[in-house]
Amino acid sequence: MKRSKPVFDFAQYPMSGKVTFFRHVNDQLYGNPLYPTPDITFADAKAAVDALEAAILAAKHGGVTAVSAMHDAADRADTLYRNLAHYVERTAAGDETSILSSGFHISKQPVLTPKAELSAFDGEHTGGVRLVAKALLGAVAYLWQMAIDDGTGTGLVWIAIGSTTRATFEMNGLEIMKRYKFRFAAVTPAGTSDYCEPVTKIIV
Repeated sequence: MKRSKPVFDFAQYPMSGKVTFFRHVNDQLYGNPLYPTPDITFADAKAAVDALEAAILAAKHGGVTAVSAMHDAADRADTLYRNLAHYVERTAAGDETSILSSGFHISKQPVLTPKAELSAFDGEHTGGVRLVAKALLGAVAYLWQMAIDDGTGTGLVWIAIGSTTRATFEMNGLEIMKRYKFRFAAVTPAGTSDYCEPVTKIIV
């Protein structure tokens, strides 16, 4: 029987995807009783992701040197999270549930690519976001909300930001490098649906 282990799929992620994934691992791994003594401290892991975020922003408006610095920051973060994945592999000893609880993906996981209920993309301008929802049959309008994500996962204050007749929404003027959560509800002849599971987006 094949032994499960964490995979380094994050090495192939786009830059913003790396940041989102690494933040997820930080949230899942540190403080997890299954992983009491990670090889990398939380402070070092957080610093690596913060540095990558800053480098992404600098590269967006900088020249060749800034782009090179961004790739260097990504390489450093990749190396750090590879080391964390090795720690998870040693500690979990092939247990799939334990590995998944760390935030990493496993080698035996099937690759499923269903359309996300809600996706968030960079807007056309700095400080912008474009939201694309999975259209609901019979929907006559979509209601959009956002909240600032402080990283604690609690105390979110949801603010109505608009309504559309299509399953897309664009917004500008958001704070650079801040994390926001977005969600939507669909208005149908039968009533208004519950709000979807929120998605998180780091604004660039």
